[in-house]
Amino acid sequence: MGYVTGEDRYQMSLFPMSLDEYVSEDNPCRVIDVFVDHLNLVNLGFKYAKVKDVGRPPYDPSDLLKLYIYGYNNKVRSSRRLQKETLRNVEVMWLLNGLTPDDKTISNFRTDNRVALKKVFRLFNQLCLTELNLFGKETESIDGSKFKANNSRRHRYTKKEAEDQLNRLEKQITEYLNDLDRNDSAEEKEPLLNRDSVEKALEKLNSRKVNYEAILKKIEDNDGNPVCTTDEDAALMKLSGGKGFEVSHNVQTAVDDKHGLVADFNVTNHVNDMLELSNMVERVQEALGVKELNILADTGYSNGKEINDAEKTGATCYIPKSEPNNQPKDEAYNRNKFEYDVENDQYICPAGNVLPYVRTRERDNFKVYGNRAACNGCPVKDKCTKSKTLREIERSPYQKDVDRAAQRVEENPTLYRRRQELSEHPFGVVKRIWGYDQFLCRGNEKVTGEISLMFLTFNMRRAISILGTKKVIEGIRKWAFFYEKTLVYLFKYVFIVRRTLKTHFVAAC
Repeated sequence: MGYVTGEDRYQMSLFPMSLDEYVSEDNPCRVIDVFVDHLNLVNLGFKYAKVKDVGRPPYDPSDLLKLYIYGYNNKVRSSRRLQKETLRNVEVMWLLNGLTPDDKTISNFRTDNRVALKKVFRLFNQLCLTELNLFGKETESIDGSKFKANNSRRHRYTKKEAEDQLNRLEKQITEYLNDLDRNDSAEEKEPLLNRDSVEKALEKLNSRKVNYEAILKKIEDNDGNPVCTTDEDAALMKLSGGKGFEVSHNVQTAVDDKHGLVADFNVTNHVNDMLELSNMVERVQEALGVKELNILADTGYSNGKEINDAEKTGATCYIPKSEPNNQPKDEAYNRNKFEYDVENDQYICPAGNVLPYVRTRERDNFKVYGNRAACNGCPVKDKCTKSKTLREIERSPYQKDVDRAAQRVEENPTLYRRRQELSEHPFGVVKRIWGYDQFLCRGNEKVTGEISLMFLTFNMRRAISILGTKKVIEGIRKWAFFYEKTLVYLFKYVFIVRRTLKTHFVAAC
């Protein structure tokens, strides 16, 4: 029995009459095509959405947007690789009607339209919210993940590192100048050094010195904090899983409980999540158009003030308490073993001693409790603390909010268990399966545009997986019809209001 054989590559054959026959009816390309064609790119602020009457005509931004959504959907995001796809990929040929833009044009599109790309992400979510009914609008899981920045650790400088580099360069420059002086005063007829070569070396050293002086100036303007010279919005962050430190961006997401779609996101340079909760809660409330939400988050968000601010907006937080890092080896004397006496405003230690209120810490208004006399005479002091004097307990002014959020976790373990399932899925798909663990762009705005494409693609794939291609396309067409009508009525309303105000103003004058 022989092998399965293909056709002779030299045999003459007739291809299908149209490119459309290569793309099946349930191909995700058709969703991308219909969705982008129903966007008003002028209102979204895309560059070249309005064509000028003079000059060389640009590429239609809708074609380049289709190319990028397709690329991110198929693990291709490099502009050079996307350019190659336009020459060999039948689906891309179908999407772009055979257009083959160069890689520079493709790259510039993502950079020039970084703000508009975030609006496209929100519009697709609006489609999923109003027409496709894919958001539950009841429970949201908030979490953050570190994405490596397009900035090497060698291009991140502290004040000491910049000063050391400057001192080293100044020392080299001084040595070269001394060599030139010795060369000029030499008695030999032929000079010891080639003066032109030395002057070129000095020119390079002085140029580098100017660069490091500029870096040192940036550090001083940044209150002495380290700066990154390639991506100035990035920061050195600790990666999860014991992978060390990398110059990164902190990407925050809010994931809806119903189908695991990303409701909203934000890109920051904060090294941890302690100050991100209330901001993300407000963002997801605005995106979904609701105030009352169950918010699930891990211990990294256990900040009393942030929990208090979030719950003032109508959210109900489920967040376990974080324990201090410097816990004693004996778990019997951990922070959570100290009982708080509400009536007397004091703590009772595991040994039964009373720790009364001592002082209030100025920097954060934390109350401090301790009992020096009891600790000095305590037989288990060595197990409780490494301090030679006493064990102190700190209490946040928002401790009630922290305790209440932690109690909800204990009372609703099944609900809280959803947190990890929801938040880790988008990050796992984007970073591990697709391989997008490092940004290609630089700066928060450009990075936001790039992450918009990632999560737009993620949500689009989820919608297609849940509903199927045909239902998603039908939903897009219905949504686009009402969306366009709403915009028309809105513009008419604004025009009427402005005309009325102008008439009254003229009459009053």
